[in-house]
Amino acid sequence: MAYRNKTYVAFASEDLHYYRLMAAWRDNEKIDFDFLDAHDINTALDTSQPETIRRRLRERLANTKQAVVLISDTTRPKAARSSSFLYYEIEVIERLSLPVVFANLNGSRLVQSAKLPSTLASMHSISVSFQPKIIQYALDEYVAAFKDNLTARDPKTTPHHYKAHVYENLGL
Repeated sequence: MAYRNKTYVAFASEDLHYYRLMAAWRDNEKIDFDFLDAHDINTALDTSQPETIRRRLRERLANTKQAVVLISDTTRPKAARSSSFLYYEIEVIERLSLPVVFANLNGSRLVQSAKLPSTLASMHSISVSFQPKIIQYALDEYVAAFKDNLTARDPKTTPHHYKAHVYENLGL
């Protein structure tokens, strides 16, 4: 099995500009935000056949240790459509039991259950606002806690969010 060290960012195609903003945060030396992007490997072109794209997505996710899912009003309905690539990404994330950080594009710091993909809505996850500091914090802190939770005597099985003091400590 390949060494998993990447972060997979899943999003509805309508939210592509938010993914690009995350890449810009990563590339800006004045912003403390970094992730090894799973989208950098096995590029699939828009002209590729759907099965080729699904195979590339599977390969990317096989090298993933964590996932960020961008949450907007279009996420849940798009993730419910079996013809969408987001549906497939969410299905593989769930099958691989990857730790998931939900980044709320509307800035909410709470779990927005009605907007989460239904497949992932009841799993242990963390919801944060769409800001580089809190997303980075979640990637650094939550993912390790997720792994520990898998072997806990009484594991958590529901989505949660950080309390206000975590944001305050990060200057948010």
